[in-house]
Amino acid sequence: MTLEKLQENLGYRFRDESLLRGALYHSSYANEHRNENIVSNERLEFLGDAVLGFVSAEFLYSRFPNAPEGELTRIRAALVREESLFEVAQALQLGECLMLGKGEESGGGRQRPSILADCTEAVFAAVYLDGGMDCARDLIHRVLLSKGDIEVAESRRRDYKTELQELVQRKPHQVLRYELIGQSGPDHAKVFTVAVLLNGDPIGEGSGHSKKEAEQASARAALEKLTEE
Repeated sequence: MTLEKLQENLGYRFRDESLLRGALYHSSYANEHRNENIVSNERLEFLGDAVLGFVSAEFLYSRFPNAPEGELTRIRAALVREESLFEVAQALQLGECLMLGKGEESGGGRQRPSILADCTEAVFAAVYLDGGMDCARDLIHRVLLSKGDIEVAESRRRDYKTELQELVQRKPHQVLRYELIGQSGPDHAKVFTVAVLLNGDPIGEGSGHSKKEAEQASARAALEKLTEE
């Protein structure tokens, strides 16, 4: 994908395209092209993390006027976590524009969540440097701080396993067990599927990029089923 197309996806036109290009240089690529004075996107990632932190804090402060500090902190942590930024990168198709070293390329780095999440933050910083805070704020609001994303963040910060445990323990002699029933995908992007069983009977199933995430998803499915009954 070209930088032209990426800018269309971003909904932002750079005055200095070198900033956008710099946000796409992974350290592995920079290390292999030292003679060309190429710098990795790590400094931009650092700045982008700060820009994202401010914009998301500002947004949540206004969105939840009665929420205490601890609650706002938990929501922000869920909202700007790696998984959320990875999803933004996928939507923007950043993986197609990443500049990776040969080893990282062959190892599946173009689809690696941590690399794509870092690149997303670097792009936020590039927009900030090119157009200022208003442009960066507009981009972050469009790609991350929508109503749907807030609902996802609310969902992710809940501990469904604990909620399920508390629900089933209202009756005596209830035993919950989580069982890994499948996994798929390459090592750098595994998807795990877990079933939760109540007294040996399956009551929910869920998937995620880690076993912990899959267990939470299965517990959520079980809660939805049990509360409907």
